[in-house]
Amino acid sequence: MKNILILVLSLIIGQAANAQNLKADIEALEHKRFAAQVSKDFDFLEKIFADDLVYTHSNAKVDNKVSYIASIKEGKSVYKSVDLQEISVRDYGKIAVVNGRALIELGSTDGKPNILNLRYTVVYAKNGKKGWQVNTWQSTKLL
Repeated sequence: MKNILILVLSLIIGQAANAQNLKADIEALEHKRFAAQVSKDFDFLEKIFADDLVYTHSNAKVDNKVSYIASIKEGKSVYKSVDLQEISVRDYGKIAVVNGRALIELGSTDGKPNILNLRYTVVYAKNGKKGWQVNTWQSTKLL
């Protein structure tokens, strides 16, 4: 009986540690993704975004993977900086849901700073050998 109790406790502790590792991994991916958007690291963006990406901007414009990455390449979406203010990761096995808040400085055409204060939700899915990929982004402007 004692051995069974030790085994069960070990499994529970191991699962809790794995959940913490996953949350740290997803949080690190969020930081890398934002940095890749700013630095225009298209190789990373191609890997991190799932082929079925639905990227809903705070103005309600919707992009897929191809159109979103093209918008960055063509200068339609210019990210000057991203300051991640809050992040919370929930683990659902092969799915992770991220809720966060970020200040995003976009490029400006009129010389004025264009800073978005956003709340957002991101859904990551574990995609076989491709690993964790973003398949959904949804953001809302904060006043």
